[in-house]
Amino acid sequence: MVLHLRAVEEKSVFKGDKIYIRPFSKEDAVPLLQLHTDNRYFFEKFSMERSEDFYTLETQLQRIQVFQDDISHDQSYMFGIFTSESRLIGIINLFQVLRGSLQSAFIGYFLDEKQNGKGYTTEAVKLLVKYAFTELKLHRIEAGVMPHNIGSIRVLEKSGFHKEGLAVKNVKISGKWEDHQVLAIINPND
Repeated sequence: MVLHLRAVEEKSVFKGDKIYIRPFSKEDAVPLLQLHTDNRYFFEKFSMERSEDFYTLETQLQRIQVFQDDISHDQSYMFGIFTSESRLIGIINLFQVLRGSLQSAFIGYFLDEKQNGKGYTTEAVKLLVKYAFTELKLHRIEAGVMPHNIGSIRVLEKSGFHKEGLAVKNVKISGKWEDHQVLAIINPND
């Protein structure tokens, strides 16, 4: 299933009550860099190690091109989380999209630290899950969260995900192998 970026962009502004999500465009490079720069130490507690050049406009432009290419090849779907005033406050994505007998993907997200606790991430997760099940026809979406990240686990549970178990030392974060609570949601139409 190969989707063309133009078709995805035209249909893929998903609006919630407080936020909307949409694929990134080149015009988002400066706000994306600002989001990562402002939240560098907060995001790095939950992500893989990033080199200094990650925090450059050139790298963010390259990343946006990769995001667009990945959408067009049905490999991953990276969206910005925007306020109703069109301010970028986070990112959310489906990655490692698998087709064939699996029809699954993983979900991940980062929200500006100052915007936590306002329900934005829960709303974004629900919007992306709906898109994944109705438009992409995925069967299963999985998430992995460090067990001490209670807020993220709550976001997923409020969005319909259920706990499945613990993946021991499965992701390297800040130079250390970390356990992850595995949560998943199954397409109710399957």
